[in-house]
Amino acid sequence: MDLKIQNKNALVCGSTQGIGKATAISLAQEGVNVTLVARNEDKLKAVLKELPNNNQKHKYIVADFTNPEDLKTKIEASEVNYHILINNTGGPAGGPVFNAQLSEFERAFTMHLKCNHILVQTLAPFMKKEGYGRVINVISTSVKQPLDGLGVSNTIRGAVANWSKTMANELGQFGVTVNNVLPGATATERLNEIINNKANKTGKPVEEVIQTMKNAAPAKRFAQPEEVANAIVFLASERASFINGINVPVDGGRTKSL
Repeated sequence: MDLKIQNKNALVCGSTQGIGKATAISLAQEGVNVTLVARNEDKLKAVLKELPNNNQKHKYIVADFTNPEDLKTKIEASEVNYHILINNTGGPAGGPVFNAQLSEFERAFTMHLKCNHILVQTLAPFMKKEGYGRVINVISTSVKQPLDGLGVSNTIRGAVANWSKTMANELGQFGVTVNNVLPGATATERLNEIINNKANKTGKPVEEVIQTMKNAAPAKRFAQPEEVANAIVFLASERASFINGINVPVDGGRTKSL
């Protein structure tokens, strides 16, 4: 299928590892000009070298999502107009919601919702002018079914999902779609952290924790980052022009709700 996104410009956040990196590579394979965003410049340079390049204009921006205003300044200074925005940021630390400190909510709210909002406000004028815009937020299946031991994440992801739906309603008339991809357990560094935390708290062997998590999905395995990226890239394409304001689980069937 020709996704019709060749020569489009994409801003991919959290793109030095995991789902973000896989998405950047997949977009580049489709002929998209990719701008990577993350806080580690050495890792950004390494990923930049991995991007498929057929006379494309790839670049990177060093930015820290704990500082939304600095992020905004750097995006505005990039002198690139973007058709596609992939909002993707590492999840908050695990733990019961009852034990969470206010600072944990504030940090997560800044990194996820505030930064997403600033990026959309900054990029949407060009998208509206072009009559083409795709905003895809990588969040979590917890917006449909809260996950045990991820109290702050469950809370903030839900806020992002509702922000996203509201934004979709406001921008749809301009040819700009806003959708969420909800990864299930995906083989990333983030998943390794969750597994090790569960093993430490329960005293169970890591292998047992892994198998229990795999068994939670009918597929009986973890997703690969590239499998989640496939859904993101489709939603970023011309082919997804009438898909707007939805949550798309990519979880092998783990989520029990529709």
